[in-house]
Amino acid sequence: MSPDRQIDGPNGCWVETLPYESATAEAREIFDAVRSPDGQVDPLYLSHSLRPYTVLASDMLYKSTLHGDDNLLPPWFLELVGAYTAALLACDYAAFHHGENFRRLAGDDARASDRLQAIKDDRPEQACEGKELALLRYARKLTLTPQEMLESDVEALRKAGASDGEIVEVNQVCASFNYYARVINGLGVRR
Repeated sequence: MSPDRQIDGPNGCWVETLPYESATAEAREIFDAVRSPDGQVDPLYLSHSLRPYTVLASDMLYKSTLHGDDNLLPPWFLELVGAYTAALLACDYAAFHHGENFRRLAGDDARASDRLQAIKDDRPEQACEGKELALLRYARKLTLTPQEMLESDVEALRKAGASDGEIVEVNQVCASFNYYARVINGLGVRR
């Protein structure tokens, strides 16, 4: 390992990462593009900095699924779907961060805490009802038993009041969080 790379240091993962100062010009440009409003590069992105081109794809997937301009479902609910998917996969990093995003967007802190505890305990019926509950149950099945998905699962969502666009949104958030959980858990990314 070269001395300008870090393992399990301030970037908190199990593989080498490229510190900004030692990164190539291309990697620095990518890091600059994905910085958070407070100027930080998320440890998730740092974890795959040895292949910086995947950082941009990961960031684009994140932004388009959770923050797409054309999303029909409210951002707080999409964050809840992400946090629930992460909790089902025992991805504490994503469950925590997106749980906090949900809490911030949901407003009512006491109710948000109860909902987060319910999804952490895999009791979505105590977090939501109606269409939202049906969408959470869909995310659960897609996460834990994707090989058992049927057309009737989508039909049940329509009967619960979900539009096809809303179904696609939940599908994409759930699928992307399955990807992120595997990156995070597989590379040992920590808060």
